[in-house]
Amino acid sequence: METPNVGYIGLGNAGYPMAACLAKKGYQLVVRDSNPSRSIKFVEQYPKCKVATSTADAFHDCDVVITMLPNGKVVEEVLLGDDGIARHLKPGSTVIDTSSSSPFDTRRLGDELSKLSIDLVDSPITQERLHDIDNAAATLMVGSDSQKTLEKVLPILEDMSTHVFPMGGLGAGHTMKTLNNYVSVGSIIALCDALVTGQKLGLNPQTMINVLNVGTGVNFSTLYSMKTLKSFDTGYQLELLVKDVKIAKDVIEKSGFQSDLPRLALEYLEDSMKLVEKGADHSECIKGWEKRAGVEIPKTDRST
Repeated sequence: METPNVGYIGLGNAGYPMAACLAKKGYQLVVRDSNPSRSIKFVEQYPKCKVATSTADAFHDCDVVITMLPNGKVVEEVLLGDDGIARHLKPGSTVIDTSSSSPFDTRRLGDELSKLSIDLVDSPITQERLHDIDNAAATLMVGSDSQKTLEKVLPILEDMSTHVFPMGGLGAGHTMKTLNNYVSVGSIIALCDALVTGQKLGLNPQTMINVLNVGTGVNFSTLYSMKTLKSFDTGYQLELLVKDVKIAKDVIEKSGFQSDLPRLALEYLEDSMKLVEKGADHSECIKGWEKRAGVEIPKTDRST
């Protein structure tokens, strides 16, 4: 089977390693990033790939274009803005949005792209372990209104990741992504509550983490992002976490289910945002809890 021509837009902390997974499989990608140096670096590392021109028709020859961008609004601008590429794509081509976007925005975007005879598939990512995305071991949650389109893109998705879960129609992938992140946020909030409470009552926070990691309280944060109770560069910024909580809050509210936790989570994390520098890792949200509790969690590099 002939390898499809694939374009890749967005070579950030997640996009670069995900695109690299395809390059390692022999895909001759056409790549673009808002920071041109990233595209140049990528092509230097994978010489069979090439940098897309800055023109709107740079992806005209692509059968599939993958986007990995900060949010759905940016995806829409890249595709349908004044310099958008969608009007220059071939009829019958497919866009795969792996960004973390609102499912409602995704549905609307799909309607607009269908007018241009372009299919949209949403396939956001998560991972079981830190750096799984570097090793084609990520988890993809997929939404598509067309079984034919899904079958077309599945080989590409499976070359990027170990776990691929078709979730339903267009937007279902982004719905699952936001609910996955919401569950993760719940564990982050509970962990921060526990750490400051334990500190106030004389428990050693690092020992608490060690206990949780061999107990029922184990979660992604205890295992990775807050394992050593220091600022850890996971590649997932606090501002992105806040964005994802806003999406989750909107999705839960529009489902008709009532819960106070999304509002509280957003309030706590936005308070933490005021105490950290722009671009801070999401693990630094602990500073908001420290301020409210009137304690400081001792930082340690010890990982055992």
